[in-house]
Amino acid sequence: MSEPENHRALSVQVEQLRKEFGDKVALDGIDLAIEPGSFLVLLGPSGSGKTTMLRCLAGIERPSEGTIFIGEQVVVGPKVFVQPEKRGLAMVFQDYALWPHLSVKKNVAFPLHNSTRTKAERDRLVGDLLERVGITSLADRFPNQLSGGEQQRVALARALAAEVGLILFDEPLSNLDADRREQLRIEIATLTRESGSTAVYITHDQSEAFALADKVGVLNQGRLIQLDTPEAIYRHPKNAFVARFTGIAGEFPVATLRECGPQHLEVVLPFAPGETIEALAFDRPGPDSASSLFVRAAGVTLSAPSSNSGVRGEIRDVAFNGRGYEHVVSVGSGAVLTKIFSAHKFERESNVRVCFDPSSCFVMDPSKGV
Repeated sequence: MSEPENHRALSVQVEQLRKEFGDKVALDGIDLAIEPGSFLVLLGPSGSGKTTMLRCLAGIERPSEGTIFIGEQVVVGPKVFVQPEKRGLAMVFQDYALWPHLSVKKNVAFPLHNSTRTKAERDRLVGDLLERVGITSLADRFPNQLSGGEQQRVALARALAAEVGLILFDEPLSNLDADRREQLRIEIATLTRESGSTAVYITHDQSEAFALADKVGVLNQGRLIQLDTPEAIYRHPKNAFVARFTGIAGEFPVATLRECGPQHLEVVLPFAPGETIEALAFDRPGPDSASSLFVRAAGVTLSAPSSNSGVRGEIRDVAFNGRGYEHVVSVGSGAVLTKIFSAHKFERESNVRVCFDPSSCFVMDPSKGV
């Protein structure tokens, strides 16, 4: 690629950001710091506030309260509101937002109109970007002649052409089929990091967030619940909401708890009397508090019924997924675990032993974070 013009990755600092739409609070006192050059993914369900957060960063929405710094510039604050085009950022939209009357190469070149580059340099940069995102052959086509994946590649190339220090991504893969989504996800991660820009990306897809992010921010009901690396969020969810939203195989009420170490509890489940499971004690319940066992699918293994370890189970369903088999397993009297992987196929209605890795089992208050 051509050498980029001088630009540097921008930090982002958000302090006590609040956004209200009438009686609805979309953002409720968000504090957030993003390091220059990092890739942050904001993850949450519909209505969690992630889109509003991105639009406030972009300048599309005006917050009700709070402060936003992009780099050293205050773009939102008391009596301060900097327009989007003066914030030094680019945005990749869910619906592509391409100029319908411009060809692919002219869409990509659009942010370069005010560049100090010569025309030859601009043309070379556009050509290099089209090649990098795999759409050189489409340079003279118009957006209505492209598939959704092709349009999103144009939008990505256009954002990179802007050569800014901050790129915002508004669920750019949600309108694509699975194959195109995976391929474009890799391209977004690779090209954005190569550009050196800071990235803020929103999604409701946990696997997408974990695959892309340096850090993940989990939002719910306008609040930032947890901000950490994908590994830390998966292994140490802050509360029940984070555990559920980032993927569990099962959630079961706990009958009794017994201490078995500084960070571990021994759990007896009501549907499996006499069987015990060791789990991490992330959220030690009080004597009168409800508690549940949350189980990650990655921490469950299946073995033959003759095995001496694990609890008794029965296969309810099995599905081939290309790498092996995903099982639905009932344990005890009616409790069910889903998406339990094994390279070996266990037939429906067969008996198995179900083993639990304590590092993937968490005891928590089921009402926390809801």
